[in-house]
Amino acid sequence: MPSQLAVIAIDAIQPQVVADFWCAVLGWHVVDEDTDIISIGPHDSSWPSIDVIAVPEGKTVKNRLHFDLRADGVSTSEELQRLLALGARRTDVGQGRDVSWVVLSDPEGNEFCLLSRSVQDVEDEK
Repeated sequence: MPSQLAVIAIDAIQPQVVADFWCAVLGWHVVDEDTDIISIGPHDSSWPSIDVIAVPEGKTVKNRLHFDLRADGVSTSEELQRLLALGARRTDVGQGRDVSWVVLSDPEGNEFCLLSRSVQDVEDEK
């Protein structure tokens, strides 16, 4: 049997800020909290979950792994506005002007993308 993705780890100077941000973005909640780790996950307890881990150093270079999100139940432009209101920032990682996605970063600078087609657009194409 192949491996299954169980947990995604995000390092953070302020784990509570990052955990709160991703809970709001994904509609998740805190499932466990320790001194240095806050675990968040979906309400149905499905996998994967995210562990936000306290570290002393800040992020200094572009992530080599990032999340790609799709709007679900709203337009991509509405979702972009929601993400920005939650504290996401537009981020330049060298993407061209003609890309179909928007690069953003969370409160500690971890990049992620909002893809141009919503979940419903992709499902309609099937």
